[in-house]
Amino acid sequence: MSMKTLNSIKNFLAIEEEFSNYNDSKIVIVSVPYEHTVSYGGGTSNAPASIIEASGYVEFYDDEFGTEICFSEKIATLEPLNITNCYDSEMLSKVGSEIDKLLADDKFVVTLGGEHTISIAPIKSHFKKYPSMSLLHFDAHSDLRDEYQGSKYSHASFMSRVVEFFPAEKIVQVGIRAQCIEESIFIKENKINTFYASAIRRGLHGTDWQKKIASVLEDEIYITFDVDYFDPSLIPTTGTPEPDGFLYNETLEIFRQIRESGKKIIGFDVVELSPVSTIFHTDFTIARLIYKLLNIVFAK
Repeated sequence: MSMKTLNSIKNFLAIEEEFSNYNDSKIVIVSVPYEHTVSYGGGTSNAPASIIEASGYVEFYDDEFGTEICFSEKIATLEPLNITNCYDSEMLSKVGSEIDKLLADDKFVVTLGGEHTISIAPIKSHFKKYPSMSLLHFDAHSDLRDEYQGSKYSHASFMSRVVEFFPAEKIVQVGIRAQCIEESIFIKENKINTFYASAIRRGLHGTDWQKKIASVLEDEIYITFDVDYFDPSLIPTTGTPEPDGFLYNETLEIFRQIRESGKKIIGFDVVELSPVSTIFHTDFTIARLIYKLLNIVFAK
């Protein structure tokens, strides 16, 4: 199948066509610049382009694994999905159709948002292909309100839409530190495995908490990653920053533990970055996180 991709000046990592054409690439980057229900700071629609631009300054070589997976696996960056005047379920249907095609072509899909609402579509698409998968959700918020500000498709309600088709007991949430009481009750009643930030910081999961997170996941794992999971000192440019978040390397240790356990990450999305032109290090950090996670997934 032929897909329109971005050239080496504009694609992820700014790599040449030999290593970024669709047919030869194992990894595909999908941009969904959707912003419709943000409730505090805005700008998430600019995130995919900002992340991709910043990625041009990320080094290809990973010293931990001795790899350059952008050359061994190759990474295609598709043109941004056109979702102009397309909202809620219509938007999700369009995104899902695109992801379905990519998975049918046996691509590893990385979806860049946009607000967290967009994640419903790639989660559903991956669940159709991998019905035994776990969903690993990084976030400061549990996003389990049935609706927010009058919308069932709010970024604050995306996980409520997910549990309408995905088994709650296979969801693992990490970093949660802001929620309403109804969300807390829902988590307990539906047996969602939630690693609250306060519990991690108080040592309730021990010093090997990253290993414990990996241990409760199924063999196949889809990751949805809201960047407000990170501490605002690291990523201040997000719509709803919350204190007492997490740092870069302690997060990578979760992915390392998944790799060491022999479990497989099958795809992921990254959402809720709100770029600010004068604070460009955050765009670079997220671009580097994406490439590092790809190295952890694909390094031999």
